[in-house]
Amino acid sequence: MNPDQIIVLTILVAALLLFISEAIRMDLVALLVLAALAITGLVSTGEAFSGFSNNAVVTVWAMFILSDGLTRTGIATILGQQVMRIAGRREIPLMIVIMLSCGSLSFFMNNIGVAALMLPVVMDISRRTETPPSILLMPMAFGTLLGGLTTLVGTPPNLLISGALAQAGYTPFGLFDYFGVGAGAMVAGILFIALVGRLILPRKDPTAKSQRSQRNLRAQYGLQESTFVLTVPRGSVLIGKSLAESRLGAAAGLLVMALERNGQVETLPARTTVLRPGDRLLVQGRIARFEELRRWGELVLEREAPVTETLLKARIQLVEATVAEDSALVKEPVSQAEFRRKYRASVVALRRDEQVRRANLGRVPLRAGDVLLLQISEDAVDSLAKSPDFASVEPVTEADLLRTYHLQERIFVLRVPEEWALGGSTLAGSRLSDVFDFRLLGIFRGGELEMMPDPEAEICAGDLLLIQGQPEDLDLLRGLRELEIGQVIPRTLELFESDRLAMVEATLAPQSPLAGQLVSDVNFREKYGLELVAILRSGKTIRSDIGRRKLQFGDGLLFVGPRQRLQRLSEDPELLVITPVSGSPAADTRLAPLAAAIMLGVIGVVLAGLLPISVAAVAGAAIMVLTGCLSMEDAYRAIDWRAVFLIAGMLPLGIAMEGTGTAAMLANKVMGLLGDYGPWPVIMGLYGVTALATMIIPTAALVVLMSPIVLSACGELGIMPHTAMMAVAMAASASFTSPISHPANILIMGPGGYRFADYIKLGVPLTLIVFGAVMLLLPVFWPLTPVDAAVATGP
Repeated sequence: MNPDQIIVLTILVAALLLFISEAIRMDLVALLVLAALAITGLVSTGEAFSGFSNNAVVTVWAMFILSDGLTRTGIATILGQQVMRIAGRREIPLMIVIMLSCGSLSFFMNNIGVAALMLPVVMDISRRTETPPSILLMPMAFGTLLGGLTTLVGTPPNLLISGALAQAGYTPFGLFDYFGVGAGAMVAGILFIALVGRLILPRKDPTAKSQRSQRNLRAQYGLQESTFVLTVPRGSVLIGKSLAESRLGAAAGLLVMALERNGQVETLPARTTVLRPGDRLLVQGRIARFEELRRWGELVLEREAPVTETLLKARIQLVEATVAEDSALVKEPVSQAEFRRKYRASVVALRRDEQVRRANLGRVPLRAGDVLLLQISEDAVDSLAKSPDFASVEPVTEADLLRTYHLQERIFVLRVPEEWALGGSTLAGSRLSDVFDFRLLGIFRGGELEMMPDPEAEICAGDLLLIQGQPEDLDLLRGLRELEIGQVIPRTLELFESDRLAMVEATLAPQSPLAGQLVSDVNFREKYGLELVAILRSGKTIRSDIGRRKLQFGDGLLFVGPRQRLQRLSEDPELLVITPVSGSPAADTRLAPLAAAIMLGVIGVVLAGLLPISVAAVAGAAIMVLTGCLSMEDAYRAIDWRAVFLIAGMLPLGIAMEGTGTAAMLANKVMGLLGDYGPWPVIMGLYGVTALATMIIPTAALVVLMSPIVLSACGELGIMPHTAMMAVAMAASASFTSPISHPANILIMGPGGYRFADYIKLGVPLTLIVFGAVMLLLPVFWPLTPVDAAVATGP
């Protein structure tokens, strides 16, 4: 290997490791690859940025706009009506018609756009036919992927393969050159799923899961058994406190669905609502957890002393630690238990610029430059100062405590009753330290005092606990114990039966910026006037500590609120509503014929040879906007810029692999393993490598890497590359084996209640079926052609 090849391989391996580890975003990886190639001189400046003007890249973003134009003009409504009319209510015909519909749309629309378009349609069909969503949604997603195999614009890999052929001087694939092999693979896949695959799919109880009525949604997300009533008694210390100040949500994880006062019911009361004697609260949450929290109020207060005097005697210091730029703590919320484990310290307060926060620190994602006031034992200060997570660690004076942090806490000595029901519990497990800002400084047991104990230290009957915190917080904890619990819901608070509240199931739309954000940061209550009450993720329902969860693609999200607010949720491009409430306005389909005509026009001029596909697609996208099928802002949002930058950034790597001879070297390795067996085993081997790599590498980047290797291997074999390139295109686009193989697979995970293993069970045999179909059809539609014969006959 020469030095240039070593550099190219180093960049390639580094990119693959970053793709697999997901340490940084895949589009950022591609830009780093582009920069590295340009800086090292492996590609010229023009070659480095050639990807952004590449015909395939231009076609990809233009097709995103065309697809969104079809979606916004109500094509889904028309399709849903036709699917039900043609297929009826029988399961096998339903699956076949749904997959054929999705596959047909994917001929000219991007796969994820089709999946997002059809998801609400299929969920509605599931409800109407009482067929489990888990039986229909995965076939729907796989149908979109199978349909993408059939045309040049069906998937980005098809476009990139054709572009690689053109760049190498060969005749590129035309619009329907993929159709013979792709349609055969699509039919084989659809028949396999409908006849055999449906027996592999998880089947949930249709009467409980598929109808998606309001009652069944509550049952599916487990809300019926977690709803109860709390009554504020006279004389309670909570009287005069707001709902936010009562810590019902933060400490107990309860959602207040309604408040009844003097015969009047207020749904989803504001957090500023002040509690009054006799108030009845309809709450949703885990009653067992609330009961456990109330028992902490049984601890007996023995005595207290000013914190500033006690700290000087207790071998405990207060320091300010500044979060470093590259700290692992950045974007993570404060966890008192984790700080105690990792740094042997407790977080007392957070200072950001001129603002100081001391309550509910567990809800605040940290930023670089944040200053944390930490309480730490003397022997742990040195190790904290050496931690890479902090840029600096400085001691704090007593004057700073009062002037900057207004630290006027007390240290309480609490006695654990002899008959305490929670004996053996831990303070970390109770989350009191995160919500009430209580910190366990020491445990006095058997005549010995243990300072700064481990957060998982068990608390036993008879212990004396040295707790630091606010006196008011201790009163609030006792106030929660005073609340009266009732599990029989009065008729006046039967909000769902009276239609005062309704539920909607949604998921994150493709490319939604909400992915990766904490629920507490999104603040659905302020943004929509709704409450997110549950998340369905990988087949499991999450109902507690939702604010501390990060949203993920594929999550099923259950929202509660008044019907008119829920109806407006469907207008938000960041969310995809799966089960709209009754009374939602019907989609406006008046422009659907125009949008369809524009798409057909694009296809027609390409087939007639009047315009290249890239020019036709851009013109069609512009006409979509000009005619009002979508706005220019919608067009910008429709483009998956991550995919565009990924492809444009990785294309120079293909140029470098070809120019430095790296592709030829890797092709020689392949030939050394399989070349003696002839061209077809080599093609099968390239197909297999590509299919396996789709599980860990983005398909667009994978095709860019494989194209020069395939071209070099075909040169060694003395055959035209079209057969092998077609095989690699099919392998890259047939991403069935995991939810992360394709965004369409992720999209259906929450609504279908799928687990990772469900994709493997159906995806692996389907991949083998498609492989067999492709290998049978390639000799028919794309037989091997020697280079000499191709030169003699011409392209």
